[in-house]
Amino acid sequence: MRNGARTAKLGGLDRRTLFRYGGIGGAATVIGRAIGRAAPAPAQPAEAARVESFELDEATISDLQKKMVSGEESARSLTEKYLARIEALDRKGPELRSVLETNPDAIAIAEKLDVERKSGRVRGPLHGIPVLVKDNIGTADRMTTTAGSLALEGSVPSSDAFIAKMLRDAGAVLLGKTNLSEWANFRSTHSSSGWSGRGGQCRNPYALNRNASGSSSGSGAATAANLCAASIGTETDGSIVSPSNNCSLVGIKPTLGLASRSGIIPIAHSQDTPGPMCRTVADAAFLLTAIAGTDPSDPASKAGAGKGKPDYTKFLDPKGLEGARIGVPRKGLYGQSAPADRIVEAAIADMKRLGAVIVDPADIETTGAFEKTELEVLLYEFKADLNLYLATLPNARARTLKDLIEFNEKNRQREMPYFGQEIFEMAEKKGPLTDKAYREALEKDLKNSQKDGIDKTMDKHKLDALVAPTSGPPTLIDLVNGDYGVNGSSTIPAVAGYPDITVPAGYYFGLPVGISFFGRAWSEPTLIRIAYAYEQATKHRKPSRFLPTADLKAS
Repeated sequence: MRNGARTAKLGGLDRRTLFRYGGIGGAATVIGRAIGRAAPAPAQPAEAARVESFELDEATISDLQKKMVSGEESARSLTEKYLARIEALDRKGPELRSVLETNPDAIAIAEKLDVERKSGRVRGPLHGIPVLVKDNIGTADRMTTTAGSLALEGSVPSSDAFIAKMLRDAGAVLLGKTNLSEWANFRSTHSSSGWSGRGGQCRNPYALNRNASGSSSGSGAATAANLCAASIGTETDGSIVSPSNNCSLVGIKPTLGLASRSGIIPIAHSQDTPGPMCRTVADAAFLLTAIAGTDPSDPASKAGAGKGKPDYTKFLDPKGLEGARIGVPRKGLYGQSAPADRIVEAAIADMKRLGAVIVDPADIETTGAFEKTELEVLLYEFKADLNLYLATLPNARARTLKDLIEFNEKNRQREMPYFGQEIFEMAEKKGPLTDKAYREALEKDLKNSQKDGIDKTMDKHKLDALVAPTSGPPTLIDLVNGDYGVNGSSTIPAVAGYPDITVPAGYYFGLPVGISFFGRAWSEPTLIRIAYAYEQATKHRKPSRFLPTADLKAS
């Protein structure tokens, strides 16, 4: 779900406790099966994990395409190497627990794509590229789609999620399903991001006792550890940008409706969206291009028809900061993490040096206006949307949220060894979407985040984008108390349904910190241009080192 605020009380519940650090949103052989491991508490690593060098470390999609064009690699050889990497690092070595299962058909799919290439057919930049997807994205194949829950173990939807089909059509090899904060971090007020009943606790490859954040924890950790070329996550509020922050990745949370949600296990239709999580802005633009498109079965996608772009790589401009007007919304989005603030202040100075016009401050007056209303909307929509999803599943053991609550109680030792299901129970008490409380909360949220929020601020200062710390440095994994951390900047664009892009901006004791650019609806071209120019001028990203903890000797 989200990387959230931490002050207002809601019915005695500290919203910081609910929307904490993580965003809302058996052995696997190399040829792939469900990993299906138990979920013990993570042991604290005593020493740095021994990780052998990997020839595809930090390889971009363009790098991999060049290797396939030259004949140095093939889709099959790339797939085999990434599967072996998953086997070595996810099950052994540092035991990242970032991948729930690998695709038993991945090699066969890659071979078919190699045949196509030899016959002269190349589908595009993703042809033969191994990609991991989050385990709430439906695939109608020999993989399951469970949101990390034992209640959906073995569940296979009757058809691919719309974006899964688009990835296949683009030539991507769906390599496997990534671990996540179970039910996209919308189950408990005291959850540990990256923990699921199916996969256990996902670790951060930069410091193994640190949180990868969530809910797209596995997508973040796996991509940072080079277990894939790129990955897809999902976000309701923070679930793409927060794990991207923690794993030194580029994450794009698109405008609501740019990428379809059909076939994705939902939280809330007013905020849910899938998006790319990659090591570079260019790779993220390749993936965004592949998954963007109109889906008549998704109302938000249908409403946004014609507003997206056919190719987001066209906006990769190294001079994209020249003349760009970038606002600094200090109210509520700065002053929460001193290390993050220092890193972002340096980034702002860099952007100014690169030709950007910095408007400081450019505060959003409605910051903090969502303390009660966002949660209210999400609880209502979660119950309604999840019940609709479960009703469509063939042979599902749970057909309603109430069924899931009962399953978790009956399987408490396996499903709730560390935290409960308070959010499930809160949502189950909600009525239909015709309730006045829901309709008023949604109307207030949209007005405060859009017209009176981002749009008003950008109009007032004639801005191209807003910039803020994505979050603070990764915190320790804590299964006893659950997540903790600092506020992120994801809430306003998430509630608005507007785009948000995070880019690596630096490190604090070896721990990643990201910077977020966000703006108006459908402004992905502008944000990509700005983010790419910043990335290319600074090149902050460093490969993960699988250290046991933070590097206190690092500057």
